Amino acid sequence: MTTILIIDDEYLIADILSFALEDEGFLTVTAGSGTRALEILDREKPDLIITDFMMPGLTGLEFAEAVKAKDDLKTIPIILMSGAQAHLGNARSDLFVSVLEKPFNIDLVVSKVKDILNT
Repeated sequence: MTTILIIDDEYLIADILSFALEDEGFLTVTAGSGTRALEILDREKPDLIITDFMMPGLTGLEFAEAVKAKDDLKTIPIILMSGAQAHLGNARSDLFVSVLEKPFNIDLVVSKVKDILNT
């Protein structure tokens, strides 16, 4: 089953994304911080990561840099979801396959995920 790691310190957003993606047949794992997500990546290798930008500890940018620095993880596509900081993600196409602005349209997110994963 295709697994998606969702990282957002706003649990309601993580839950909305998780429910919508699970309705489409994906398995989701959530984390409330980049630090926690890195711990999850020590034992699981998702097919896609969706991360917020502003979070406690690591920002989404710092998290993505940490992921891409690991040989066994660097090929995992990462989507950045952000409000005011979306422009920072757009400038880093080496880290993010897509940048979606908050507030987001859930149908657009699901469509983008399906396109990236070719499902």
